Amino acid sequence: MKSQPDLKLLSTFLAVVRQGSMAEAAAALGYVPSAVSQHIAALERDLGIELIVRRPGSRLILTAAGRSLAQATETLFDATARFQDTADGIANREIAELRVGTYPSAMTYLLPEILSTLRARRPGPRIRLIVVETDEGVPRVKSGDMDLLIAYRYLPEDPPAPSEALTITVLGREPLLLVTGAEPGRRHPVELAECLEREWVSGHAHNPDRRLLLRWAGELGIAPQVTLETEDLHSMLAMIRAGLAVGLIPATLLGAGHDAGIERVVLPPGVTPLHREILAVSRPGARPPIANELVTLLAGAVESAQSSGEGSFAKP
Repeated sequence: MKSQPDLKLLSTFLAVVRQGSMAEAAAALGYVPSAVSQHIAALERDLGIELIVRRPGSRLILTAAGRSLAQATETLFDATARFQDTADGIANREIAELRVGTYPSAMTYLLPEILSTLRARRPGPRIRLIVVETDEGVPRVKSGDMDLLIAYRYLPEDPPAPSEALTITVLGREPLLLVTGAEPGRRHPVELAECLEREWVSGHAHNPDRRLLLRWAGELGIAPQVTLETEDLHSMLAMIRAGLAVGLIPATLLGAGHDAGIERVVLPPGVTPLHREILAVSRPGARPPIANELVTLLAGAVESAQSSGEGSFAKP
C-alpha cells in the first residue's frame, strides 16, 4: 500500500460516492466512464482492499472500508479547502493575529479608543498587545516576535533608525509640556525663571527624556536640579501634582481632562517647545491591512495630541 493515495484518485472516488454511480460521476467530472472505473480500480490496488461492490444492474454499494475512506476523504478535502483559503488570505496580507508592541502611556491613552474603533468597523484579526519600551521592542520586531512596534524617539540620533531590517513610519510629533503643580488662588502664569530653584523630576541619567532635558537646558543656559528620578510617567505626574517637582510630560497624558492639579510653565519668548517623535516600526515589506489601519488611526491620535498640547492648556 502506498503511504498516501493519489489525490486525483480520491477525488474520483468521492465523486462516485456522491453521485451513486460511475457513469454519473464520469459526467460530473468530464471523464469517460472507463476512466472512472480505472481510477477506482487503481485506488483499490493502492490500498489493497475492496472499496465498492459492483453488481450489474444495481447501484454501487460501499464496503465498510469504502465508507471509512469516504468519510476520511471528505475531511481531507474540507481541510484542504480551508488551508487554501488561509493561504490565499495570507498571500493577500490577511492574518489571524497581529502582535503589537507599545510603550505604556500609548497603551493607556492612545490605544483604547483606536482598538474600539477597529473592532466596531469590521471583524478582523485579533490584535495581541505587548507593553514594552522602545529599546526592548526594536529587537523583537527584527526577530519577527512582533509585527509592529509603537515607539518614541526623543533625540534624532536615538534609535530606532531605518535600516534593511526595519521600516520606520513617523506618526507625528507629540509635544512635551513643562509643567508644575497648580497653586490654589494663583492668578498669573508660572514663569520658567520661577522654576530654576525648584526640584525637577525626569528619567534616569541615560534615559532619552533626561538627555533631551539636559541638552535643552544647556542651550538655554540653565541647570535644572533633577533630584527625583523615575521611568514611570504616572509617578512623575503624581510628584508634580503634589507640588514636589517640575518636569516635562508628554501632552497625551494631559489631554481629555487629565490635567487637574497641573499648570503649564510659560517659556521665554523665542524658546522652541520640545517634543518627541511617535513612530511605527515594522519589518520591510507590505504591512497587513489591519496594521495599516492601526497606523493611520495612530497618526490621527498623535495629531490630536499635538493640537491638545498647543491648545488652551498649553497657553495659559
